Amino acid sequence: MIGRLRAAHGYDLGHTLTLPAVIDSQAVIASSQFAGAGNNSGGEIALSRIGFPLQEDASLAERGRPDLQSVDFDRAPFIVIWELTRACALACVHCRAEAIPHRDPRELTTTEGVGLIEAVSRFGRPAPLLVFTGGDPLRRPDVFDLVAAGTARGLRVALTPSGTAAARREKIFRLKASGLARLAVSLDGSTVAIHDAFRGVRGSYDWTMRILNYAREAELPVQINTTVTRYNREDLPALAERLRGMGIVLWSIFFLVPTGRGRKEDGVSAGEYEEILNDLVDLSRSVPYGIKTTEAPQYRRVVLERGRGIRRDGRAADGGWETGDGAEQPRQVGFQTDAIGRAPKGVNDGNGFVFVDHLGNIAPSGFLPIKAGNVRTDDLVEVYRQHPIFRELRDAERLRGKCGRCEYRTLCGGSRARAYAMTGDYLGEEPCCVYEPNVEFRIRQGGKFE
Repeated sequence: MIGRLRAAHGYDLGHTLTLPAVIDSQAVIASSQFAGAGNNSGGEIALSRIGFPLQEDASLAERGRPDLQSVDFDRAPFIVIWELTRACALACVHCRAEAIPHRDPRELTTTEGVGLIEAVSRFGRPAPLLVFTGGDPLRRPDVFDLVAAGTARGLRVALTPSGTAAARREKIFRLKASGLARLAVSLDGSTVAIHDAFRGVRGSYDWTMRILNYAREAELPVQINTTVTRYNREDLPALAERLRGMGIVLWSIFFLVPTGRGRKEDGVSAGEYEEILNDLVDLSRSVPYGIKTTEAPQYRRVVLERGRGIRRDGRAADGGWETGDGAEQPRQVGFQTDAIGRAPKGVNDGNGFVFVDHLGNIAPSGFLPIKAGNVRTDDLVEVYRQHPIFRELRDAERLRGKCGRCEYRTLCGGSRARAYAMTGDYLGEEPCCVYEPNVEFRIRQGGKFE
């Protein structure tokens, strides 16, 4: 569990296969998607033998959840994030948007927003998940019309409100009535002191708890987002336990990218990443909610290795479920609880993911804010499919440094946003990964092994 921390390892706290419900980087990975990869994908690990197919729920299929197994990330993203506004009443220490008190008059208008929604629908079926974020999206009075517009076009729409007094009960119920599929609420500590210090405003914790209560009343599925930094890493065990009784469907753990207000010194070390990710695998065996990571795609490698009885955080392995040593597999939880579903393979910046900011600028993600176009002048679908930046980010063979040499480069690929933020090269190696590629691994190049 997360609680096994300092004693023998020197850490203060130390993105599945599903393996079953746990994969990341903004999504989940199904082993079947990588079948035969060792024979035809540049020497990547073949995962088909792991044998954990994603399970669809017939009742959800009847309610319109798309066939996510057919997603082709070269053609369409799994998720589109639209930053409706940068206006927000909070002052979060890690805010990648560097939110401001008031709305920017240059924001996309309602008409332009509906045009963006129509562009998202043109990606085809299965349609991407559309997430409204900010700032605080509830600062826009047209947010309910925008949710309804997305729903009317067959999109699954989620929204991330800020923990402020703006998220009143009637607004949460109105979002549900407009067709919202999920509410994603940030909670960065198990106590008032930790969360409010993180969010920069006294009272944010209490408002967050009210939002969760309103969502339960409205029977609106809830996801909790938590950003891991040195300020809350020791509190993760207590927060994980606190979430057990909240009735959430998913815990999404974000790992800090030093962009916006986020600073490199606020993050945790590569060794701490490894310990936390291993703790999440252990936690996933017992909690009643799903777990995924964001900007920590190495979670996929950790889950795969744990199945083989391998761990790299300095603690003894407990045997692997794949090796038949009796270790318990991560449980299949959180996958069948609402209409959102989870991605059929790993999502990364620009690879299954696209971001549109409040001005309409198109980027691989909010954490990788490299402008590739603008929805006011460019076609979102064409930018995602054809722009050189997006095409490079979807080609694991272009990765450099140890990520380029790694046998897990297709499975994981490292955080492209963190590589860019810390090295200036979005194809460079992930700075917060302890894994060293196996120099003896035979890599297929030019039709022969070397």
